[in-house]
Amino acid sequence: MSTTSKSLVVGVDVGGTFTDLFVLDEANGSARIVKVPSTRGEEARGFMNGVARVADSAAAIATIVHGTTVGTNALLERKVARTGIITTRGFRDVLEMRRRDRPETWGLRGSFVPVVPRDLRREVDERVLADGTLHTPVDLEQVRAEARSLLEAGCEAVCVFFINTYANPENERLAVAAVRELWPNPHVTSASEVLPEIREFERCSTATLNAALQPVVGSYLGRLEADLRAQGFAGELLVVQSNGGVMSRQTASDLPVRTALSGPAAGVIACAAIARAAGFPNAITGDMGGTSFDVSLVANGEAALAAQTAIEFGMVIRSPMIQIETIGAGGGSIASVDASGMLQVGPESAGSVPGPACYGRGNMRPTVTDANVLLGRIAADRPLGGGLLAALDAEKSRQAIEEHVARPLGLDVHAAAEAILTVANARMAGAIRLVSIERGHDPRRFAYMPFGGGGALHVCAMMREVGVATGIVPRYPGVTSALGCVIADMRHDAVQTLNRPLAELDVADLQRRIDELSAACQQRLDSSGVRFDEVREVIALDMLYAGQTHTLPVVLADAGRTPITGPSIRAAFEAAYTAAFGRVLDGIPIRVMNLRYARIGVRPKFDLKVLAPQGQGSTTPLGTQRVFHHGQWHEAARHARLELPVAARIEGPAILEQADTTVWLEPGFHAEVDAHGNLLVRLS
Repeated sequence: MSTTSKSLVVGVDVGGTFTDLFVLDEANGSARIVKVPSTRGEEARGFMNGVARVADSAAAIATIVHGTTVGTNALLERKVARTGIITTRGFRDVLEMRRRDRPETWGLRGSFVPVVPRDLRREVDERVLADGTLHTPVDLEQVRAEARSLLEAGCEAVCVFFINTYANPENERLAVAAVRELWPNPHVTSASEVLPEIREFERCSTATLNAALQPVVGSYLGRLEADLRAQGFAGELLVVQSNGGVMSRQTASDLPVRTALSGPAAGVIACAAIARAAGFPNAITGDMGGTSFDVSLVANGEAALAAQTAIEFGMVIRSPMIQIETIGAGGGSIASVDASGMLQVGPESAGSVPGPACYGRGNMRPTVTDANVLLGRIAADRPLGGGLLAALDAEKSRQAIEEHVARPLGLDVHAAAEAILTVANARMAGAIRLVSIERGHDPRRFAYMPFGGGGALHVCAMMREVGVATGIVPRYPGVTSALGCVIADMRHDAVQTLNRPLAELDVADLQRRIDELSAACQQRLDSSGVRFDEVREVIALDMLYAGQTHTLPVVLADAGRTPITGPSIRAAFEAAYTAAFGRVLDGIPIRVMNLRYARIGVRPKFDLKVLAPQGQGSTTPLGTQRVFHHGQWHEAARHARLELPVAARIEGPAILEQADTTVWLEPGFHAEVDAHGNLLVRLS
């Protein structure tokens, strides 16, 4: 087969409602989008239906990059494999004790059920001290006996977690080797291989969730690859990680815990690239889907990374992730009046099945989408999804809002619908303030970038609520995560605990460890079979003053080019500490807790101008639409958004329609099409 016929790079994001595909043809630089319904519980089927729409044969596709929520959904729904833990005697309850936190800070309510029940958490004799000294060699006969017992109890996966393995992994290494010899499948997780970092709960939680996800994510990706190969696909299947990088299918099967926020992370990566190209290195992203609203912050062109996240209470994953705040405020979020007469929106959602009341699939409780339909912002006869949904039933939206919101509050039905949107917007603005103001960023210095199917309906409201001057609606907001899959670089992160005073740090030993991590990460890059334009590395240390609990990440600038020394580490720490807290603390010793390493294979980039509209286009309105806004009806001009040429300017009130979203331009706002096809929204 000629190389030109294998020029397609496809990004696939499987959401709860739709599976989105972004198709880039590297031969002619063209791009297009494909949207098919998702099949809940059978995500692979929706994926394959989408691939069938991309090309006559999967053989024409060179690379498929997949952002998957299979792991996240499995954890949220507790549909993970039956898993056992083999641990040091006396430490079987680390997973349950956590950090002595609780689901509700006040009161006596709230419970936590660990992923692994107590009877499947087994103890064996072994002990390593905190300084790495071997106190008690591991009893391998006990290890084998407990592994066999867990198999008899129906366990499909097992995690070996010994205490203090960050300081000396030898006992755990021997135990894991013994378990792998007798375990009938590859689902054996070693906590020190997943996370060789101090703090036993975080290491135990991360490794246990990895073990519980291995059969789920591994079988899903294995099935997917087999289906693709059967259709003639001979390229690379890559998977997006929570850190915004991609990894090979095999790495994702080994370390599925790193896919926990895969889909949302891809969206943030795309937004960062689009905003940079549009001249806005600082942007706040808001992904509004059917069930949730995910917010992230991009500063100086880079998405913010967090060291860990909690998928939900007590389910902690310590692995570098793009910092994303999620609230239950999506298009399907249900509005209700509580016992005190207060209007609530979310977190309960109607999802895609049965969906909002206007879908006519049996749900008769009002949602955010119903409010938008009743107020005329979504035209019932031209629904989202490019015809994938039948016409919406605005009368059902009216009935639901009348019964559940208007009557209990004594409001007119349109005022009640506006109240639903006011509450939803206030909740979304709160999430934006959480990632900006509460982290020391002034949102007025950032652009706001809505994506996902519902985000653009609320862009003006978010700008008003938060004080953002510019809104950027990307050309294909509904498939931004799929676009991010195509843009993302390959990235592998590694960590090692050092736990030394800076004054006693052996710099030669530090450099040796960096070289080892570099080689291990490079091996992962090499095994992917992907071509890179360049390979970059990021070296950072988690540091703190003696006596402090929380560490500060300190990036060693140009560490690959200039030698690392004690004074250069101290200078980097003091600069980072001053930037974070405004001063340094004199006379207090500095500790180096962890070494963090990232190796990034930079994939070839395409010019985002391929997304721009071609030719003359048209600014002629398709007609008008009555929209209820701020207590009165407006005649809004309707436009086909993708027909608008570069430099076109549209004044609000206006409705801009496209297959994957609708943009509601409020009175007093205008939008211009930039050279990349984005809509730049500003106050008139």
